[in-house]
Amino acid sequence: MLELTMATVAAAEEGATAGMQMADAPSEPGAVLRVGRDRALCRLVTPEDWLFVSRVHLEFQCGSEGTWQVTWLRGSQADPSSEVRLVVGEYAQPLAYGGTVTLPRGGNGEIVVRDRTAPRSVNVGFYHEF
Repeated sequence: MLELTMATVAAAEEGATAGMQMADAPSEPGAVLRVGRDRALCRLVTPEDWLFVSRVHLEFQCGSEGTWQVTWLRGSQADPSSEVRLVVGEYAQPLAYGGTVTLPRGGNGEIVVRDRTAPRSVNVGFYHEF
């Protein structure tokens, strides 16, 4: 089972605002969870006017061995307006635009999508249960 918790965070002069959503999927080959602005395609949906997030921005997919990977899907722009990084414990690594990384089996962490032009982020926490 992969459990995702998404928080959308926007900093403003009067403080930060946040929204929270959750989704999960069994660790079965072919299972998919998506994060983005398109409600028809994504289980976790960001605000529609957050254009630094693509219609379908992140795709979590379960492989044949029950392991999960996340892909930062390439959008319509050649140069993205966000940065994405994977954080597991004290370890953090950037995720390349169009790149894929395998999530730790039985572990937890966070994928952070940060707007390059404003103090906003989408924080997707994950827990991969055996």
